Amino acid sequence: MLKIENLSVNINNKQILNNFNLVINNGEVHVIMGPNGVGKSTLSRVIMGDSNYIVTDGSILFDGDNLLPLSVDERAKRGIFLAMQNPVEIDGVSNQDFLRTAMSSIENKQIGLYDFILSCEKGANDLSMNKELIHRSLNTGFSGGEKKKNEVLQIKLLKPKFIILDELDSGLDVDSLRICAENIWKYKEGNKDTSILIITHHPKILEYIKPDFVHILENGKIVKTGDYNLALDIEKNGYNAVTKEDKNE
Repeated sequence: MLKIENLSVNINNKQILNNFNLVINNGEVHVIMGPNGVGKSTLSRVIMGDSNYIVTDGSILFDGDNLLPLSVDERAKRGIFLAMQNPVEIDGVSNQDFLRTAMSSIENKQIGLYDFILSCEKGANDLSMNKELIHRSLNTGFSGGEKKKNEVLQIKLLKPKFIILDELDSGLDVDSLRICAENIWKYKEGNKDTSILIITHHPKILEYIKPDFVHILENGKIVKTGDYNLALDIEKNGYNAVTKEDKNE
C-alpha cells in the first residue's frame, strides 16, 4: 500500500529524515518509536502533504501512485487519514458541518442529513462521547480526550484505507485510550485491507491495536525492526540499551 524509498526531508534548512525507507502492505500495522526529535511526527506530516516540510530526495508511493505532487485533500480522498497529536480548534465551524462536508467530499456526493445524524450518533455512542460535541465548534473547548475521540469518530465516518496515528495515546487516560484504540481495531477488523501506522512512545496502545512490525527511528532513519516484543524491550530498557548491540556491530 505504502512504499517510501530513500526519503530525505528538511524543515527550516535542517535535515530531519535521512534516506528513510519503509514498506507497508495491505492490512499491516506498523509502529514507529524513537526518542523525541528524531522525525516521527515529521514522517506523518510528509505522508499527509504538509508544505512546511521539504522533500529533498526520494519517493512516496501509495497504491503505486506518486504522492508527492498531490495536495493534502487529494491524499485524503485517496484514503489517507492522519489523527493528529494535537488536533486543531476551528471556532465558528461546527463539528457537524465539518464532518458532513468531509464525508461528502470523500464520497463525491451529498450526504443526506438523516443518514449522517444516525452515523454520528452511533459513532458517538461507540466512543462514549458526548453527542453535544457534534454540534459545537470543531474541537473548541474540547478536552484532550474529547479531541482524540473526535479524531476516531472521523475515522469511523470517513472510512480511510490507511490510518496514521500520531501519538493518539498522548494525554489520554486509561479508559479513553482503551475506548479509542478498541474502536480503531474494530474498524480495522471490519476492513481487513486497512493499514495502520502508529507513532508512539509507549506500548500500551499496542495491547489493543496489534502490530505486525515495530521500528526504531534514529537520526532520520530506521535502525532496528522487530515485533511487539521490541516495544516491550524499549519500555523496559530504553532506546540506547535496545540499539546498543546493533551499533557495536
